[in-house]
Amino acid sequence: MNHILLKGGRVIDPKANRDGVFDILIKDDVIAAIDRDITPPDSKTTVVDCRDKLVTPGLIDTHGHVYQGVTGRFGLNADMCGVYSGVTTIVDQGGASCITLPGFRQYVIEPSKTRVLSYMSAYLVGGLEGHFYPELYRPDCLDVEATVTAAKKNSDIVRGLKAHAEVGGFARWGVDVMRIASQIGREAALPVYIHFGQLWPKPEDGGSPVNPDSIFNQVVDMLKPGDILAHPFSRHPGGFVEVNGSIHPMVKEAIARGLKIDVGHGSHFSFKTARIVLDAGVIPDTLGADMHGYNTIVPPPAGTPNWHPDESVHIFKGNERFSLVSAMSSMLAVGLPLNHVVAMVTSNAAKLAGLEDEIGTLKVGGVADVSVMEDQRGRWALHDNEGTQVITDRMLFPVCCYRAGERFDSNATILPVAKAA
Repeated sequence: MNHILLKGGRVIDPKANRDGVFDILIKDDVIAAIDRDITPPDSKTTVVDCRDKLVTPGLIDTHGHVYQGVTGRFGLNADMCGVYSGVTTIVDQGGASCITLPGFRQYVIEPSKTRVLSYMSAYLVGGLEGHFYPELYRPDCLDVEATVTAAKKNSDIVRGLKAHAEVGGFARWGVDVMRIASQIGREAALPVYIHFGQLWPKPEDGGSPVNPDSIFNQVVDMLKPGDILAHPFSRHPGGFVEVNGSIHPMVKEAIARGLKIDVGHGSHFSFKTARIVLDAGVIPDTLGADMHGYNTIVPPPAGTPNWHPDESVHIFKGNERFSLVSAMSSMLAVGLPLNHVVAMVTSNAAKLAGLEDEIGTLKVGGVADVSVMEDQRGRWALHDNEGTQVITDRMLFPVCCYRAGERFDSNATILPVAKAA
């Protein structure tokens, strides 16, 4: 029997309505007690000083790209983005397809210390090389029956579907791809996570003219409650903010219909767009890092492209390092309250993963997934890929996490280094 006592941290657990200084006792892989002052149960108990630190349910990244080795340069190592970055659960967005899902289970999910789940791609090719080849994502490359069958037969790991609604695809195929993807979601009884904001350049020959502001409402009309609209703070056209700089008039209607919003941070993130969306009263539900091999500094696998064709259009490759925890700091910098930011990556994220009864909260008898962070005051400069700088007086830094009671220090080489202002 192994006891770990996390002592004196500020525990924030939105689902349990808990915010205060508490101790947490872990016994093996479960939480044994949560109280104001817990005495170590025996002399062998490992006592961890968490004073002046933030302690939360294990962080859940709702937007990962971790099909390493199969999605080319796009897929990162799950544990690098996960437990070694202070994150206990990652939802991979669209890496695996109905064809490649068995490999995702065997070669990523099973060997990873991080809990890894799948929002399976609606496309047969999955997230192949970060959508380097647009024609592989045409309507003929979706198979409703095969994808629904794979999702139902692998319901323990497949928690939703991933599709794209963006300018380059609409110029090529109109709404057909999204119509098929939404059908898959209905037949599989799973949420569909939709990328908004330009991903592919328009075709050089042929294609239809597309008004970027027409995409959002066309897609929303196809969706069901619980489906997820991604990248509300994107700097690219075709999403939550119209070309004229105003919030799309359909956004609040979408929320009223029961659709959810995820901040897939990534290199799409724009402080200016965030300001427009938040000032309109639109508050995202969840937060994903959206890290991948084109916006995170890692050595590219041999033979993969060293650039992405979208770079010439909107600098798809990121210049600023980020992680899930640093994305939390960005949310604080734009004015979201800490308790909501924590909910975005715990209780709300657990609902997106369909595991709200298992993770996303700290409860006696529940799995010991816990994240520990520094909550520092000072003066730091945050930047996005548009070159916008925001000064913040508060930064979160991952210290460690416990995944089913096992400790992992936050020592991933990809973690960003804060820049003093």
